[in-house]
Amino acid sequence: MTSLRQLEYLVTVVDTGSFTRAAELLHVTQPALSHQVRALEKGVGGPLLERLPRTVRLTPMGRAMLPHARATLADAERARCAARQASGLEAGELQIATVYSVGLGVLPAALRVWRRERPEVDVRLVEFRHADELRDAMASGEADVAVGPVPPGWDGPVRELGTEEFVVVLPIDGPREDDGTGVVDLATLADCAWVHYAPGNGLADLVDQACAAAGFQPRAAVRTEQTAAAPVLAAAGLGPALVPANVLPEGFHGRVLRPEPAIRRTLAAYCRSAPDPLTSAFIDVVAGECTLGLPEGHR
Repeated sequence: MTSLRQLEYLVTVVDTGSFTRAAELLHVTQPALSHQVRALEKGVGGPLLERLPRTVRLTPMGRAMLPHARATLADAERARCAARQASGLEAGELQIATVYSVGLGVLPAALRVWRRERPEVDVRLVEFRHADELRDAMASGEADVAVGPVPPGWDGPVRELGTEEFVVVLPIDGPREDDGTGVVDLATLADCAWVHYAPGNGLADLVDQACAAAGFQPRAAVRTEQTAAAPVLAAAGLGPALVPANVLPEGFHGRVLRPEPAIRRTLAAYCRSAPDPLTSAFIDVVAGECTLGLPEGHR
């Protein structure tokens, strides 16, 4: 029978890429670790790892099993925390997964309220570059709840939070592409070099798609991994940037225009199964505090 220890050993070997390093982290001997992994492979009926001279790699059977192993370990940890919470040994922990831009623009207000109302609950926030990475992490059991773009084809509970609005940021003293209307046709920015996002960042895909719909491919003056950096770089004159409106702080020193046609995406909180009371309470807070439009000073 497969044990949690065997699953932990498998995941640690994969994460470290080495039986030696995994044994050190787990405080076991390498022969004992190897024995448990072989026992796991025997139990499932085939090899899970390919042993290479300097690393290990997953076999197709191993790739199929790994997300379930992670989910099982995460569920076991949540069960331990729930039992300790019920016994009064600890207050519990809420594990939240999100994408960079939502962690910057949407969650801070909700987390501030949550912390004020439940100071005894620890929060672990894990951020990902892309909505696909967020979805995969949630599916593999890395968090209690995910907050981000609506995941297509998701089997578990999904609670929509609202529609996020995107804006174009330009320097305050630049050319007036909007003719004073506060609205800009993206096609008029086709010849500009843009403040773009690094490959792998989900907002890079969104910018490319929006510009393609306007009939051009954006040329990057600079690429950034950080959502917060994009409007600052645009305001400094490096080029236009397309950013979620909610990431702009009050008093932001840049020109903020609405693109025409409007660019929006729906955000949601989602789980693998019916949320426990703690997770459900957090989702209620996020829904109540979720502000997806422009800050008051930019409307």
